Amino acid sequence: MKTLVLMVGIFAILIGLVWIGQGTGYFPYPQTSFMISQIRWAYYGAGLGMAGLVIILLARRA
Repeated sequence: MKTLVLMVGIFAILIGLVWIGQGTGYFPYPQTSFMISQIRWAYYGAGLGMAGLVIILLARRA
């Protein structure tokens, strides 16, 4: 169970980084994405990344 929770946390961080990249325009793929250069998605990505970090930290304590 601990491994699964760690994987969820890592996945959340990776998706958060993609959202930050698309929201800021640094990762404009796919080109038809509605998230490109939409700064709110960068904020959502930062929130998801932080949630992933919290999940990882809690899983490591258990």
